[in-house]
Amino acid sequence: MRKLALLTFITLDGVMQAPKLPEEDTSNDFKLGGWADKYWDEVMEQVKSEAMSEPYDLLLGRKTYDIFASAHKSNMNGNSDESPMDKATKYVVTNSDNKLEWKNSIAITGNVAEEISKLKSQDGLLLQVHGSWDLIQTLLLNDLVDEFRIWTFPVVLGKGKRLFSKDFVPKNLTLVKSESTSNGVVMSIYKCEQITGYNNVNS
Repeated sequence: MRKLALLTFITLDGVMQAPKLPEEDTSNDFKLGGWADKYWDEVMEQVKSEAMSEPYDLLLGRKTYDIFASAHKSNMNGNSDESPMDKATKYVVTNSDNKLEWKNSIAITGNVAEEISKLKSQDGLLLQVHGSWDLIQTLLLNDLVDEFRIWTFPVVLGKGKRLFSKDFVPKNLTLVKSESTSNGVVMSIYKCEQITGYNNVNS
């Protein structure tokens, strides 16, 4: 059985919307995109060493997939400069008929929670979820997350899509590792544990 980990950048008040670029996600008239940009390079070095050094597969929403695919366009069909993301199998939750052009990409449609539950029941590499706010809400609601890998930035926005909505399965979290960067971003890696006596995901 494979595990599923969320890899997420958030502000101190929990916003995860559009960390790198203003145009990433402007839904709900969000105009504060790019809030993580000045911290980016040092954080990404830590991300690579702490979360992406071991082989993994990716589970992505369609919007995040398209952003990542565009950034890796030169390696779309494979070459000697392939990154771990290029090599990873990419499972993409999508309602679009547009072709998934990035190599090793597989569409997930229909009952998303059911299909991901089946995917987790198989043998295979760790499934990492990057970005993908809508997908994350589905995963939280259906108790499909095994680990949180969260980078908290010293930024407060007051508005935007937050990692935790009001609908998710209550969890106890065990802190596995924590470190900070010199520019004030805190990495926290948590493993999830079921709260004793709580079994109803719809409560």
